[in-house]
Amino acid sequence: MTQSQFRHDQPDRTGILMVNLGTPDAPDRASVRRYLKEFLWDPRVVEGSRIAWWLVLNLIILNTRPSRSAEAYRKIWTAQGSPLMDISRRQQQALQARLEERHGDTLRVALAMRYGNPSIREGLERLRDAGARRVLVLPMYPQYSATTTASIFDEITRQLRAWRWLPELRFINHYHDEPAYITALAESIDTWRTAHGAAEHLLLSFHGIPQEYFDKGDPYYCECHKTARLLAEALGLAAERWTLSFQSRLGPRQWLQPYTDKTLEALAQRGVKSVQVVCPGFSADCLETLEEVAMENREIFLHAGGERYEYIPCLNDQAAHIEMLAGLVERHIQGWSPGDEDPQEVLERAGRQGAEH
Repeated sequence: MTQSQFRHDQPDRTGILMVNLGTPDAPDRASVRRYLKEFLWDPRVVEGSRIAWWLVLNLIILNTRPSRSAEAYRKIWTAQGSPLMDISRRQQQALQARLEERHGDTLRVALAMRYGNPSIREGLERLRDAGARRVLVLPMYPQYSATTTASIFDEITRQLRAWRWLPELRFINHYHDEPAYITALAESIDTWRTAHGAAEHLLLSFHGIPQEYFDKGDPYYCECHKTARLLAEALGLAAERWTLSFQSRLGPRQWLQPYTDKTLEALAQRGVKSVQVVCPGFSADCLETLEEVAMENREIFLHAGGERYEYIPCLNDQAAHIEMLAGLVERHIQGWSPGDEDPQEVLERAGRQGAEH
């Protein structure tokens, strides 16, 4: 439906735009190159001189990194395609079903990716076509960072500049310390440990950002530490039984420390024989968790002398995760009530007043 096709008999709904980072369409060089170009050209992701970065990105990175990244994606690709996309679709469907149980057909959940497909433009249009005059944006990032959450805001506002009739807009910035989120994480870890046994050490690995972004005021580092502290308390872990670290650094400059790979190496070298790793900054498993953490870092730990390494999956579409998201949505849409007028009556009244639809 185009914007000119508004109808007075549309149902009055509230839209939930669930947004995650994104994924290539296929694990091949061309698809990965296209995805990386969009991702790495975002000024929220890489700050600094655009001219200098354009040269580095287009002359060096996009000529070397896509092949390596495509190989990594092929290691985790499944019959359903990208794990992140498959899990995100299941999350969207489960959240839609949970909200329908409580609110009927008044809420509509659409999935979008900041980079790649389905795009934020497509997600917004899908909600508009469903009659959503109010939109709650749900970034699937528990901890806020300008590199992630703020980038979603940038793209949404860029897309809405072309709209004549803007929806009411609300934005969830973070949920890093939501009690239901911490409880869901703790229960997931406890369930894993019940089935597989507890390791000597639990490593909480978060995605990194450049140190200078934190120095400029990005709250991400602090929010990661709060999530880790609350989770350790919920699990009843002594300080020496767990560590926080940061993964996925890119380039030569300093990123948030301690680094996950170096931490695992150090743990093994000091005599820790078993470790379990969980990634509380990821709402869904993806390349960074399934290939980097579950595969690459396993080799680092075992090669350094460790004997047992286990990756505990993200919350993904676990029932407790969906319930937490539903509660988060319900709290943020308070005061947004759908119109109680019958759409057919609205259409008939508009017709009497000379409107065509």
